[in-house]
Amino acid sequence: MEKKMKFFVDTANIDEIRELNDLGLIDGVTTNPSLILKSGRNISEVTKDICSLVKGPVSAEVTAMDYDNMMRETNHLAKIAENICIKLPLTFDGLRACKVLTEKGHKTNMTLCFTANQALLAAKAGATFVSPFIGRLDDIDLNGMELIAEIRTIFDNYDFRTEILAASIRTVNHVKEAALIGADVVTVPAATLKQLVKHPLTDKGLEIFLADWAKTGQKIG
Repeated sequence: MEKKMKFFVDTANIDEIRELNDLGLIDGVTTNPSLILKSGRNISEVTKDICSLVKGPVSAEVTAMDYDNMMRETNHLAKIAENICIKLPLTFDGLRACKVLTEKGHKTNMTLCFTANQALLAAKAGATFVSPFIGRLDDIDLNGMELIAEIRTIFDNYDFRTEILAASIRTVNHVKEAALIGADVVTVPAATLKQLVKHPLTDKGLEIFLADWAKTGQKIG
């Protein structure tokens, strides 16, 4: 099967999603309670709008901490659109919900992963995605990329189908390093995704070319 690194945008801002989707740069969207708060909109309404824009999976996160209420919230979220991916916390109740939802044919995203053991459990539960949080590990002087590498090795050892979704991306180097290690997906804030195209030598080169072109006095077309 052809391997393709996927880009998800980590936002609930409709304008950001529309712009990047129209450019063909994103394969899905991740949201969380903090991003829903930032959007200032009702979770069902904004999530429905996102799902109508993007063909790929849209992660919508439960807020309940116990299994019964997770499943209650899941029933609501899953009805929003067919491309909803249920985002669950990496706890025992979350794993239980993941297993049941996977058996029912739902996509799942196990979030707030900070160890390879947690990722292994998510894969055993049948998660579609597991989301290691790189930036938050870096914040406490651990190497988030080492976690991505550990998970990649474990998943390859046993042919787990769960995809590694590198999350809490803070820099363009995080994206590059995740790609070098072999993460299946990176979820990136819109501003960071746009920054991938930037380089000072590109800007300098364009400046020189345009200055020289102006001296020719020519026009194209």
